[in-house]
Amino acid sequence: MTQQAMIRGEVCFRAGDGVMLPIPTGPVEIDVADDSVTLHWTDENKTVGTTAITRDEFDRYVKEGQIRVNPA
Repeated sequence: MTQQAMIRGEVCFRAGDGVMLPIPTGPVEIDVADDSVTLHWTDENKTVGTTAITRDEFDRYVKEGQIRVNPA
């Protein structure tokens, strides 16, 4: 089930074997699985982005306040 969330701080992901890239602040859609979370966003240039991060990373970002999940 897709949920809405807000990136409120520094949240990064690794593109392949490359460097860590930031997810822009603002709204994202998230799809939560048992072991990962997929994030979908559109940046200021209307470029669509998507990535998956581990559930542990996601939980840490939420605990630290960098991702704020909207109440259902």
